[in-house]
Amino acid sequence: MEMAMIKRLAAGAAVLALVAGLSGCIVVSSSGGQKTVVTNTASAQSSSYADLYAEAVADPKRPAEEVARDPLRHPADILAFAQVAPGDKIADIRPGAGYFSRLFSDVAGPTGRIYAFVPNRTAERENPTADALAAAYPNITRVNGLLDSMTYAEPLDLIFMSQEYHDFHIPSFNTDVAKMNAAVFAALKPGGRYVVIDHQAAPGTGISVVGTLHRIEGDYLRREVEAAGFVFEGESKVVANPADDHSLNVFDAAIRGRTDQFVYRFRKPG
Repeated sequence: MEMAMIKRLAAGAAVLALVAGLSGCIVVSSSGGQKTVVTNTASAQSSSYADLYAEAVADPKRPAEEVARDPLRHPADILAFAQVAPGDKIADIRPGAGYFSRLFSDVAGPTGRIYAFVPNRTAERENPTADALAAAYPNITRVNGLLDSMTYAEPLDLIFMSQEYHDFHIPSFNTDVAKMNAAVFAALKPGGRYVVIDHQAAPGTGISVVGTLHRIEGDYLRREVEAAGFVFEGESKVVANPADDHSLNVFDAAIRGRTDQFVYRFRKPG
């Protein structure tokens, strides 16, 4: 435990030096055939946390079934892209079994806080799992609320959604997604990150297959989030799968776990 704290402090010192002396990395993304190039000083810090990310992935407390999914989910790459850092205050929206919440907890450390946000609509089913996470990790707290008016006890550094955003367009969720994105914007600190992973739908389909295939077109999602005031910073291709033709339901055994997914990072200006 003491060694982990020393590493976090050392990594933090390294980041301060990097931010003071470097102009940062270039994030290149593409949409609609046009490239977006963003100079991003903060991305310099994620490389200095590589050891912390590796330690989080190697944490023996992680369930074996989650570890078995690592080759497909690329957790260290996702932590780096999300720029998770010691002390971060993070909301994990619908954390499920806690795959990412556990990783966030380890990296954020004792000065950080992870809010496992469970929507009121699914609370009866999902609260017990979130409570178990909070019992096992002292820096995890369960929060319930409405997606389109979510609030937290403090301003956040990161709000994270993995394979959930598309569901909130399904009518039975009774969620105003524009208001949800506005609530995310309000909950973040100036400069805070909004990271979304989801299953890619075919070009031009928008949200038309969210209820049938559980997919959403990435470009459509990006436009919605940008409409809330966010700046699109880039995307990661670590969970992309060009062999997926976007025609199958994500739960179909022929593609489950291997869908073509996009990972987008947005930032609240400031």
